[in-house]
Amino acid sequence: MVDVGDSIPDFKLPDADNNLKTLPVGQKLVLVFYPAAFTGVCQAELCNFRDNLSKFSDRNAKVIAISVDYPFSVKEFQEKNNIDFLLLCDYNKTVIKKFGIEFPNFLDLDGYTVATRSVFIIDEQGIIRYKWLADNPGQEPNYEEIDSQLASMN
Repeated sequence: MVDVGDSIPDFKLPDADNNLKTLPVGQKLVLVFYPAAFTGVCQAELCNFRDNLSKFSDRNAKVIAISVDYPFSVKEFQEKNNIDFLLLCDYNKTVIKKFGIEFPNFLDLDGYTVATRSVFIIDEQGIIRYKWLADNPGQEPNYEEIDSQLASMN
């Protein structure tokens, strides 16, 4: 499992339009892992990030969210919720394995592994400076704590 002080693992993932993307370098990132599109808590969480995008921009940070959903599902989720930040698709579950954040048997579905709801803040050098993992899938992150962490990095 990655931890604070570690370098972020390299990866490429498709976005909602199935275009391969890498993480931008030289910029602060708020990397959000969410279990599944179109679930209530995930929708609330990503809409909260959407509604507060200007705060992140003011902190010179970019928000990127990742789920194990397929691009067509993520595209629909993005459009229905007017999400205007990058959503990536880890349908092969390679990135959640690199981060060590697999959550097995989501919604009591045997064999259905998703990402543990989590937030990582990465600095301009690609170092993890903050890590939060939900105790359960119904728990949202502490948005004020995320903002405070970003503020301390300025």
